[in-house]
Amino acid sequence: MACHVAHTEQPTCMMDKLHTLIPRWEQDASLLLPTRLRERVLAMDRLEDLLFAAQGEPAMATSLLSRAQALHARLANTQRELALDIREAIMRGDGAQALRAWLQPSAHPQDPQGYDHLDALVSEVLSFDEPGAGIAELDEEMVFYQPTPARHVFELGERAGITAEDVVIDIGSGLGHVPLLLSICTGARCIGIERERLYVESARRCVRALQLGRVSFVAGDAREADLSQGTVFYLYTPFAGSILRQVLDKLKLQAGQRDIRIATLGPCTASIAIEPWLAPVGTPEVHRIALFRSR
Repeated sequence: MACHVAHTEQPTCMMDKLHTLIPRWEQDASLLLPTRLRERVLAMDRLEDLLFAAQGEPAMATSLLSRAQALHARLANTQRELALDIREAIMRGDGAQALRAWLQPSAHPQDPQGYDHLDALVSEVLSFDEPGAGIAELDEEMVFYQPTPARHVFELGERAGITAEDVVIDIGSGLGHVPLLLSICTGARCIGIERERLYVESARRCVRALQLGRVSFVAGDAREADLSQGTVFYLYTPFAGSILRQVLDKLKLQAGQRDIRIATLGPCTASIAIEPWLAPVGTPEVHRIALFRSR
């Protein structure tokens, strides 16, 4: 029977995998080339799975585990150096070109939660000090935070035609991946609205570190937030039910004053698609960025 990586994997199976993979990757100098991002991230993920599964297994060979740890450290160092180069490009104002150079077809094109090599790079570049404790409990109808996969953020910028003239408001921005990336890549002014103050504080530290003058974050309830400056609004299903209804009513008021675009991802797309004051651009899909324009 074939072995599959799992946290309950048998020591002999892990040993076989490590004996096979470690020499192959040790001899593959191309994994240390910046351009081998996808292959390097896959190798690091596999090593992390095997090393996690090997914890507390006395039967595992110490020398083999040491080699696996050393290899992972070398690959991780290459990732850090690449991320530092991109961070420097962002601070010079060349971030769009530096990030877009790494766009490749996704390995998980149909999976909304299918984070890939691009997300690994973006996480290293943005380098959030993500809070590990103290996060407030969610109110009823609010949805647990997950960052938008990076490939969807780039698709959002292209599908919505976002330019430096736009003001993008991310409703439920979490740690701020969407406002940060969109501002870097389009020059748009971007605002994140997020009720969790610890997320907002982390996002603001990232703004300062990358010297991004056109990104800001507001700590507060989206139902009470000022939406009057937005031309593009983004929702990655931050809430449902009556909260979503109240926010949509606020957006409808904005649409009565000027043309706006609304981009969505996830289950909230179906609810927004039936709003009579919005016209879909193309056929809305739950698992891809959906775009709507006010009528």
